[in-house]
Formats: sequence, structure tokens, C-alpha cells
Amino acid sequence: MRGLQGKAVVVTGGGGGIGSATCRRFAEEGARVVVADISAEAAARVTDELRASGADAAQMVVDLTDAAATEAAIARLEAGFGPVDVLVNNAGWDLFVPFLKSDPDYWTKIIDINLRSVLNITRPVLASMVARGVAGRVVSVASDAGRVGSSGESVYAACKAGVIAFMKTLAREHSRQGIRFNAVCPGVTETAMLEDFMAAAGDKEKLRTAFAKAVPMGRLGRPEDLPGAIAFLASDDAAFITGQVISVSGGLTMHG
Repeated sequence: MRGLQGKAVVVTGGGGGIGSATCRRFAEEGARVVVADISAEAAARVTDELRASGADAAQMVVDLTDAAATEAAIARLEAGFGPVDVLVNNAGWDLFVPFLKSDPDYWTKIIDINLRSVLNITRPVLASMVARGVAGRVVSVASDAGRVGSSGESVYAACKAGVIAFMKTLAREHSRQGIRFNAVCPGVTETAMLEDFMAAAGDKEKLRTAFAKAVPMGRLGRPEDLPGAIAFLASDDAAFITGQVISVSGGLTMHG
């Protein structure tokens, strides 16, 4: 894809399934990749893998729910690794909890991880892009739960809908500066988060079968299904695309 060679790309949740697959794809495109994760072990594992393949990679261990710590981490990164050209907001977490069985502490955790963290890291990265006058790109991994709803994921779905609206609003605010904002929405995807979600819901294998049957393409998503769409939206091939949402769900949701 055009325009990714040598770009500094930060991928949050970079130590996880979709995150690590996304890091690998950007490295294949010649980008300089920053693996951002709350887990030092996960960040180091993916960073070492990328370096072993010949990529220019670094790790950033940070709790994105802490705004001050996140801003400081971005400042250190830009002072050492260099300014951020592309931000991929991928970090997230969820469990199956019907709304009436949830409580405010659970809401806070879900909101902090899935929505507030996106605000916390986007602000310093965007401020730097604006100050430097660069045509940066922000791609956020939302969810089809935020577009159509999903049983047992009420607060998570609300957060992901918020992420989508956040991307659309920033696209309006900063398009004249050449900064693009888009969202990618996975469907049901085989990740550690899905395993936790299904374990909380009950019979994992029964759910797995039901989910797969609901997908027109006949299978669950895989982490490697997402990076192509993410990299495309970050590339110069998508230079005239902003404020858009792409579902990567095997046809589970279809929007005109």
C-alpha cells in the first residue's frame, strides 16, 4: 500500500490478537511500529518478533486509562522514537454481562478501557499532528456492537458507538488539516477477549457454533482478517476517505 513506508505507527493493545496481527502488517509495509500495551511482557514479545524480522520496532508500556501517564508516554516516545504519523486505537476489553446484572463499577471499567483510553491517547497524538502540520491518520477499532447492538454488551456497545461518533466528529474538525479519522468494526472474532466473553456467558462451544452459523461466510473472524482494512485506511490509497466505518464481519452486518 502507498504511503506507509517509514511511517511511525502506534498500535494500542499491540500485544493482543488483532493488535499483534496489525503490528505485523504495518511492519510488512515498511512502517516503523510501536507496540503499545499495558502488559510489558506482551509488548516485548511482539516487539522482539518484529525486530527479528528486520522491522524498526519499539514498545510502549502504558495504562491508557490514565490520561497523565498516557500523555507522558507519548511525549517520551516522540522525543526518542520520533513523531507519530499513524495511531491505531485497538485496545479493548469486554465480558458478557446483561445490563441489569451490571453495576456502576463495571460500567466505569468498561468505559475507561474502551472509550476513555481512546480519548486519552488520541488527544496528545492529535495535538502533535496539528502542531507539526502533518496529514496524520487515526484508525480506531470499534465493533459492530456499536452499530447494531449486542446482547450482554450494553455498555461496551455504547462505548464503541462513542468511538465511531468520536472518529466522525474529529474527521469534521480536522479534515481541512489533512488529518483523517476512520473506524473498523470487527464482527465476532477469535481473540482472547472473545474467549473471556463466551466463558462469562456460559457454554463456550455452543456459543462458538451459534456465532459461526450466524455469519454468512460461515466462520468466525480471525485476527489476521482485520489488518488489511486498518492498513488501507492508514495508507495513501485511502487519501480521500475520512469519517467512515468499515465492518469486517464476514457479512454478519451489512450497511448501505
